[in-house]
Parts: sequence; C-alpha cells; structure tokens
Amino acid sequence: MSTPRKCLSGKIGPSILNSDLSTLASECQRMLDSGADYLHLDVMDGHFVPNLTFGHPIVKCLRPKMPNAMFEMHMMVEPAERWIEDMAASGANMYTFHFEATQDVPGCVRKIKEAGMKAGISIKPGTKVEVLDPFIDLVDTVLIMTVEPGFGGQKFMADMMPKIEYLRERFSDLDIGVDGGVSLDTIQMCANAGANMIVSGSALMKSDNPREVMQTLRNTVEDSIQKSQLER
Repeated sequence: MSTPRKCLSGKIGPSILNSDLSTLASECQRMLDSGADYLHLDVMDGHFVPNLTFGHPIVKCLRPKMPNAMFEMHMMVEPAERWIEDMAASGANMYTFHFEATQDVPGCVRKIKEAGMKAGISIKPGTKVEVLDPFIDLVDTVLIMTVEPGFGGQKFMADMMPKIEYLRERFSDLDIGVDGGVSLDTIQMCANAGANMIVSGSALMKSDNPREVMQTLRNTVEDSIQKSQLER
C-alpha cells in the first residue's frame, strides 16, 4: 500500500476540446461558473495521436482571463518531456503525460516537478495498468483512458474499469482520473470502480444545464467514496 496522501474527494474537470473553440475563454469560464473543479486541456501533436490541437500559446492567453483556474494539461505528445518548460511558463498547473510517450518516467516526473507543476501519468486502453506500479508514489494522479486518445466523442470502454479497480485496491488515497465517454450514463461504473477525478467532454459542453450535470457526476462519485470508506 502507498503512504496515505489525503482525503479523497470527487472532482469534475470539463474537457474543453468539446467546446466551441472559437469562444474558448468564455466556454472555459462557463464551465468554471457551473462548478468545475479544474479544466482539462487536451494537447495533441499529430504524432503520438492522429490529431492536432492547441499548444502553450493558448494556455498563456487563457491564464490572465482566469487566474485562479486549475489547468490540467493532458499531453498526448511524444516525447512527453518536450513541452514541460513551455507549459509551466504559460501557467499550467498539472502536466499529465503518457507512459507510452517517454523512455524515462522518473526523469519526466522530476522535470515536471522542478518546473513547478503537479505530475500526472496516463495510459492508453491497450497498456496494462501494472506498468504503473513502480511510479505511483512519484506522481500526483493517474489518468485511465476509456477511449483511444486522439478524438472526442468516442464510445466509453467499460472494459477499462478493472484498471481503476486495480489501482484503487492497492493505492486507496490516490487521485484516479477517468477520461473518455464519461457521462450521466457511465459515471456510476466509473465511481464504483474507484475513479474520483472525472473528465467529461460532450456530456458537459453540450448540456443545457452543465451545473446540474456536474453536480450529479460529483454526487455519484462522493457517494461511492463514502460507501467504500464505510466498508473498510
């Protein structure tokens, strides 16, 4: 078991890739005003994944408009280390990189921490969760992908839930994120498996009432956390 870290809580991070990117700042603010705990920003390089999104200049533009927001950068880039300094300088708070995109996980984490950011690590659906075991105590969060990274709007992969269960059983106080196809229809599976950091795109960005959706997602997670604590 890992060293106890903190009391777990449910946190909701809208994935802004699913927003109207022509009004990105206002879309981000809309999510924050609706109760988002953090913003999940997908960075894709057209190499590690077959799509291309925004980079650190966008983050630098967003930061002054929302100085207190928590920016989690989901770095779907290779090599994973390439943009650490630029993202830190632009105002990113957490740099979540892919295990598959670096040859030196400890070195990558060290650079992220030295740059003043929190470190997250993510794995693709085809990667076994056990590869993360040696690195759990180095990172602040683990992000389990429930779609193939690279595109929004994909179908949720329920067969990824055992990965979350594996981590939660062994690292009871670890922040575990889930990303891909998470909605009101799939949140219960994620919560039951042990995820507490919920990345949701279309379900929030396309909703007429994102505040209500966010609260439902958070309540579902919090209920599962309380239940698991009572069962210990």
